[in-house]
Amino acid sequence: MDADARERLQAVADYQFGAGAGTALFPDDEPLTVLRTSTGRPQQVLTDEEERLVSYTVEGRFTLAVAGGRRLYEVLGGPAVEVGDESVEFVRDGKNAFAKFVRAVDDAVRPGDEVAVTYDDDVLAVGRAELPADGMRDFQSGVAVKVRAGADA
Repeated sequence: MDADARERLQAVADYQFGAGAGTALFPDDEPLTVLRTSTGRPQQVLTDEEERLVSYTVEGRFTLAVAGGRRLYEVLGGPAVEVGDESVEFVRDGKNAFAKFVRAVDDAVRPGDEVAVTYDDDVLAVGRAELPADGMRDFQSGVAVKVRAGADA
């Protein structure tokens, strides 16, 4: 990947996830592969080991893969939703995280945001927030995170 393409991807990640996300997802010294559509638009970003980090939507946003969620969580500590031990196995298998089992959530999480679902600093899954942070903390029912991929799925 050339330097200009990497800088564009880093800029999108910084905008979507916050300062530092671009270099966390796409470090300057790591070889990455960008799979493109037939029109040349980036579609997926893979590591050298062909592990998917992110997909790039037609809206210009990233959707996280588990590897990408781990990188963001390790470097930035979020965006993350922490669940209790009663839902660990379900979420790790790719099932949704429910508000009833949310132990902690980053204050900045809004519906539609890409988040990592964690338990004791372990990324269990990645997905899309369905509720705002306050709703995840306060509600006793409903889907908090629509999980896209579990770590074991």
